[in-house]
Amino acid sequence: MADWVLHVDMDQFIAAVEVLRRPELAGRPVIVGGRGDPTERAVVSTASYEARAFGIGSGMPLKIAARKAPEDAIFLPVDHEAYESASAEVMAALRALPGVTLEIVGWDECFLGVTTDDPEQTARDAQAAVLAATQLHCSVGIGDNKVRAKIATEFGKPRGMFRLTEENWFEVMGKKPTRDLWGVGPKVQKRLAEHGIATVRELADADEQELVGEFGPKMGVWYHGLGSGRGPRVVDDTPWVARSHSRETTYQQNLTTTVEVEGAVRELAGHAFDDCAAEGRPVVRVHLKVRYAPFETKTFGRKLAVPSMQRVEVIEAAVALAATLDPEREVRLLGVRAEMAMPEEGDTVERTPVRGRI
Repeated sequence: MADWVLHVDMDQFIAAVEVLRRPELAGRPVIVGGRGDPTERAVVSTASYEARAFGIGSGMPLKIAARKAPEDAIFLPVDHEAYESASAEVMAALRALPGVTLEIVGWDECFLGVTTDDPEQTARDAQAAVLAATQLHCSVGIGDNKVRAKIATEFGKPRGMFRLTEENWFEVMGKKPTRDLWGVGPKVQKRLAEHGIATVRELADADEQELVGEFGPKMGVWYHGLGSGRGPRVVDDTPWVARSHSRETTYQQNLTTTVEVEGAVRELAGHAFDDCAAEGRPVVRVHLKVRYAPFETKTFGRKLAVPSMQRVEVIEAAVALAATLDPEREVRLLGVRAEMAMPEEGDTVERTPVRGRI
């Protein structure tokens, strides 16, 4: 028997949860974001497949989504508690599968590690278990490592499965643009293109040292390996521990004075600190995110002199960062992230957080 990695990804998860609560919305374009008011400043959290057909996607401003959406589209507010509850049910169903190791990486996705001669049967079992427990559908990517399993999922959507391994990697992915690789965003894609690298195959054939010169010794090697689909094979069921907590707000009217900005930062920093304090871990670094009008975003941080469990110290560190902002520019969004000290080695370990980030 062989070791396999399965990537389970819920289909249009947030929209699907909303349709379960409101069956009359089935088959209609559903857009979830902000407070559900497309006239306000907010972004799309998710869109149903019917809405995606009109070019609406996650991260798009609601106002733009409203212009693209048909007349029968439904806009709904984000309901974090409902999605957390549905996610817990999904993960419980998968955790109960015999012989699998579960690694949760988000509300709507996880990796399963399994040793079997028939990974497709395990995928079918996973889909059936999730559907029986929640009435929600998922897609499953099957791979010989996490990278290939994650990418395979997109070929199985919706409600299907796909196997991607070293054997068929270049047949499936070789001519695809580098943007189709997990972890390659538009900025990295552009930097690769400047080196004449446009496709996955070209990335695999590139000079690794040239990539190291562009991206550094760690990420250069990583991106080069992505071209061949290389990645970690171990599925880790160690409980996830948050590295930080953040709060951010998009303001319906721009903040125009330093007094308004400072007051907003104090409020956000206080909430972020309270989330950290609830975990009993000190804050070691504070980050501030600002989005100037019309839409320029900057993020920067400051390490505290010593780790702190004092609310006032964390707030003042955030305020000090706010004092460096351009007082002549209007602000449409602010976010504060408080980074915590991690547990001692031997306790639960950190994983890359997939929500609550700024």
